[in-house]
Amino acid sequence: MQGAREDVIVVGAGAIGLATALALRAQGRQVRVIERGRIGGATSHGNCGTITPSHAPPLAAPGVPLRALRWMLDPRAPLYVRTRLDPTLWRWLLQFGARCNARDWLQSTRARGALLNDSRLRLAQWVKTHALDCEFKARGLDYVFGDARNFDHYAAECEALNAQGIATRCIGGAEYARDNPAFHDRLAGAIHFPGDAQLRPDRYTAELARVLRAQGVVIDEQRDVQGFFGDAHGVRVQAGGQHLSARELVLATGPWSRHWARQLDLRVPIQPGKGYSLTWSRPSQVPLRPAVLKDHSVFVIAWRDALRLGGTMEFAGADPQLHATRLQALQRAADHYLRTPRGAHLQEQWCGWRPMSVDDVPMIGRAPAHPHVWLAAGHGMLGISMSAGTGQLIADLVCGRTPAIDPAPYRPERFR
Repeated sequence: MQGAREDVIVVGAGAIGLATALALRAQGRQVRVIERGRIGGATSHGNCGTITPSHAPPLAAPGVPLRALRWMLDPRAPLYVRTRLDPTLWRWLLQFGARCNARDWLQSTRARGALLNDSRLRLAQWVKTHALDCEFKARGLDYVFGDARNFDHYAAECEALNAQGIATRCIGGAEYARDNPAFHDRLAGAIHFPGDAQLRPDRYTAELARVLRAQGVVIDEQRDVQGFFGDAHGVRVQAGGQHLSARELVLATGPWSRHWARQLDLRVPIQPGKGYSLTWSRPSQVPLRPAVLKDHSVFVIAWRDALRLGGTMEFAGADPQLHATRLQALQRAADHYLRTPRGAHLQEQWCGWRPMSVDDVPMIGRAPAHPHVWLAAGHGMLGISMSAGTGQLIADLVCGRTPAIDPAPYRPERFR
């Protein structure tokens, strides 16, 4: 069946796809969103909801390969690679390791920082303009340390972060514990990032969908896209047994974006990095701000009625299984630092895939072989944080406007 011609079709109703749709509508474009599952139900759902300009430095950093070698065979470690015969994964890991040097670290930090800062400011504007009820708060974020050597290591990097426009403040362990009674007093120190913020991700995606529908955007859930091809007027999309025509197509499909690589005539070096989270009912005492238990790379964030623990990076292919060892690692870290590390009721145990690009910088822009197809993918652990900035950048490029930030570092063809 041949459907009516659309203006813009966005594939993916996670934070990136919905933010892109909102930015396009703000520039007067008509948009249809197609989602294979439910709104915000995949990668965005289990996110901890931190908005983090502090996370501009990429995962690929000097010293990471040595730490990764120690971790990769330990299923409780922050980074775990399940050994298996997967040439694509090992090629990705080798390319990732090659970027763990000072020059590439600085290049990726600048690219990530520009997008994160733009997104942080834009998201606050959207919350106000559209009255998004998503528990947005601009309280900052803390790295918390129990290991003195680890604290000293990160404290020594603060000068470099400040030089990149990332404000920091180092706090002694005793002072931090005194001002943050949710934590035990056996702390080595903390680093406060005042520019960060927080929200509740499932509420954020639900609110974006609410605003979009109020503006006339159709969001098709439980509808899979099987393929697309160019025609004389734009793109034809096969979705759910129907052929749709559109002037422009935006693929915001997270870890599944690499499946479009051949059709896009692009190298899409994205690996699915599996993350986990535990969500409890809100305990009697919670941290004042989102915190990263940095010795274990575990996030802690409290909302009105819940406490979420999140983290870990597991390269295990498309295995959807919840592994108890990984969940237990989250809880053990929280038990070590927090006085009340869980609520009365366990609301959810979750795992999902983060789209990890090999340089830890997203791919945002036009697919060179298809003048009407655009890619917004590879945001890793920062899809919520980068959503508003990514949406605006895609909208500006699609509409031929001068973007707020330089689009060059995010070019999808940079890996060709």
